[in-house]
Amino acid sequence: MGIRTRISSEEIEEKVSQLCMDANFHLPDDMLGALRVSGEKEVSPVAKEVFTDLLENAKIAREYQMPVCQDTGVAVVFAELGEDVEITGGRLYDAIHDGVRKGYKEGFLRKSMVINPLKRVNTGDNTPAIIHTELIPGNYIKITFMAKGGGCENMSRIAMLTPADGREGVVNFVVETVRMAKANPCPPIMVGIGIGGTFDYAALLAKKSLLRPLGTKHRDPDTAALEKEILERVNDLGIGAQGLGGRITALGVHVEWFPCHIASLPVAVNIDCHAHRVKTVVLGI
Repeated sequence: MGIRTRISSEEIEEKVSQLCMDANFHLPDDMLGALRVSGEKEVSPVAKEVFTDLLENAKIAREYQMPVCQDTGVAVVFAELGEDVEITGGRLYDAIHDGVRKGYKEGFLRKSMVINPLKRVNTGDNTPAIIHTELIPGNYIKITFMAKGGGCENMSRIAMLTPADGREGVVNFVVETVRMAKANPCPPIMVGIGIGGTFDYAALLAKKSLLRPLGTKHRDPDTAALEKEILERVNDLGIGAQGLGGRITALGVHVEWFPCHIASLPVAVNIDCHAHRVKTVVLGI
């Protein structure tokens, strides 16, 4: 066992609070770069103007510390917890929830969570957060926050394909998912895809794939080729920025896969909008 590192729950709360505000006020550099490049490549005059507007919107949000989008999203938190970390003063999940509560209040961010999915009463502070925890070697905690808007999340789908459907079945399912979504997820979009595992794990893989820097290729050449093929097929749909037509509907396609049962081929698609809001902090190093 390595040297144990103590990290206070108060520090976790404060960092999560700041992540909530930073993510909603500042689009990451990879997304801003993709919007600029795509605006230059786009041939549709209307779509080119949309890209210009999206960049101007991001600039205003950054300068005035205002949300990039009025839908400030569900707070999705991925926590990689080092085995040699000791959390003092409280519990990890409590600290994360408290951080989300504080960040959404102090940042004047819209609260979108309801207590009961059917009764629809707002919790008033955007908690609870959706938390995914992974135990890892080391003496640090890596916390990644994603503000996930309802419009893009609602367009996500999962399918339990058969092994006979194969690669072609996967590609067709993803492309059809984007075609059905049309303008609803506020394109240009990012397309996260999870293949394998189980029904639930494929969905988690799809969401985790969105955490990769935009434009990075999968480490496996065959999977990278699959990402490229799907991106081309999606952009051939002609949906375009904000659904107004054009060459560029998706800025990137990220695929993650995991071994699965011999009788199964789970596939999940998690779409993210142009307001791709992801921020990370590492504590203990």
